[in-house]
Amino acid sequence: MTQLINQKDLNFLLYQVFGAEQLTQFERYKEHDKTTFDNVLATAHGIAADYFAPHYAKADQHEPMFDGQKVSTIAETKTAWKQFADSGLLCAQHDYANGGMQLPTLIHMACNAFFMSANAATVAYPFLTSAAANVIQAFGTQQQKQTFLAPMFDGRFAGTMALTEPDVGSSLGDLSTKAIKQADGSYLIKGQKMFISGGDQDITENIVHLVLARIQDAPQGFKGISLFIVPKYRTQLDGSLAEANDVQLTGLLHKMGYKGTTSTILSFGENNQCQGLLIGQAGHGLKYMFKMMNEARVGVGLGAAMIGYRGYLESLEYAKNRPQGRLASEKDPMSKPVNIIEHTDVKRMLLAQKSYVEGSLALCLFAARLIDEHQADKNADSEILLDLITPVVKSFPSAYGPKANDLAIQVLGGAGYTRDYPIEQCYRDNRLNPIHEGTFGIQSLDLLGRKLWQHNQQGFKLLIQRFNQSLDEVNSDETRELANIFCKHFVTVQKTTQTLGIALQQGHISQTLANSALYLDMFGKLLIAWLWLDMVNKAERSFKDSPHAEDQNFLAGKIQAARYFIRWELPEIEHQAKLLTNFDDTCLSMQENWF
Repeated sequence: MTQLINQKDLNFLLYQVFGAEQLTQFERYKEHDKTTFDNVLATAHGIAADYFAPHYAKADQHEPMFDGQKVSTIAETKTAWKQFADSGLLCAQHDYANGGMQLPTLIHMACNAFFMSANAATVAYPFLTSAAANVIQAFGTQQQKQTFLAPMFDGRFAGTMALTEPDVGSSLGDLSTKAIKQADGSYLIKGQKMFISGGDQDITENIVHLVLARIQDAPQGFKGISLFIVPKYRTQLDGSLAEANDVQLTGLLHKMGYKGTTSTILSFGENNQCQGLLIGQAGHGLKYMFKMMNEARVGVGLGAAMIGYRGYLESLEYAKNRPQGRLASEKDPMSKPVNIIEHTDVKRMLLAQKSYVEGSLALCLFAARLIDEHQADKNADSEILLDLITPVVKSFPSAYGPKANDLAIQVLGGAGYTRDYPIEQCYRDNRLNPIHEGTFGIQSLDLLGRKLWQHNQQGFKLLIQRFNQSLDEVNSDETRELANIFCKHFVTVQKTTQTLGIALQQGHISQTLANSALYLDMFGKLLIAWLWLDMVNKAERSFKDSPHAEDQNFLAGKIQAARYFIRWELPEIEHQAKLLTNFDDTCLSMQENWF
């Protein structure tokens, strides 16, 4: 059976590193304990392994088709959807009163990790639905909730977010989709959206699109944008379907990866019959949609981490069982070939993968823990810290997950880029994640241009507190050596941040933000290095005196991966810091005609 995750690693992260059991002290989660957490994790693992992983390759090779009338997906996708919906995972985080489990985000995200590893394309349908339902739950009217939430939670309806337009892309303030108010209080929606994942399919009875549009005569820019519920079929208060809602599928886009998820071009209101229902207040659409977008950004980070993780496990298994060549010290040509995992360069590639993907998973679960702290305890500090690191949670796994998959292909050699192994598909699927939900460049502008300086830099100060707590917990010589390296580069990041902050205050915006991608990568490396240091602290506490070889090997593996990342990857920030603090203009001053 395909290994989706190292179960010991996941349990370690949940219970030793991020203290999942401590969450049951909050009123919201008091009905839970480790047994209920383990049960829901086992359910997720079973569904992912039995109904998602088996058609991973088939969904890629038989992608959805559009015959001009309807979309067709493979039968296994529909079966997987039903299993997911029947399990209750579509509304697992919602209140008991709404049919949910009041499950902590930390545990819910760990459940999602199994699905992302098993089949990221198929699980996109339920994940998008959950995110859309969360927006309606948070900002919709009672009538909107009554109409749409129950059928979304039970799997009759799916959900999407429709933001991007053909001529606009990520510049949402320039969108042109219109909303014209009608006598009954609804709106006529007119416009076109593209790259809408799950925008049409034959899996559910109805699809609930969350559409950004500009109400007629609203101002240009972000302040003129509103958010609307636009179902494929108009929907009665009891969830029953009425007539089609003039949402037309113009065509499917065919991508290099995530082929099992329909990527659509949708036309709204070609026949002036597309009804939209305003969510919340007019002009607040982006604020509402950012709830879904931020949730999706963390989800993209998790997906990138887990696709990278799946590739790592596949290449590790191959390396352990593939005999080829001999060690450099072996001169006898008649000696038995060794398994390639004994070659140092293969160890390097596996160590790099391990450091990227296990560090990325830890980062995503850290974000989930912050969400729980804020939701359950209304902890403002947790919300501020989460807001700061969200660009990193999206971007670091999305940059280094594909790098891990690239290395996994290399470990397999010629076999790595054939369909005989899933790694080439992992790479193609993961290559979409650097683009999903905002590119690396967009996230870097968000971090350096805005997030760092909010709340008088309180987010960065809170993160430093976390760093210092982990440094105080160091209790072994080998970990202290890593901590010293971390501290050296941490000082560099602090000095760089101070220099860039002063430049922004002085109005040197273009020069300061020109190399923001370098800063985001630097910040991400520091955050991952801290998580590795913290993981080693917790692993030493849990396993150092264990008599079991499995525990000792787990601890040694964590230490070695931390060494790799902190010794090999983290020092790269020194060169990045020089470019940033010197305000290097190599890219900024390049002219179009010089290319």
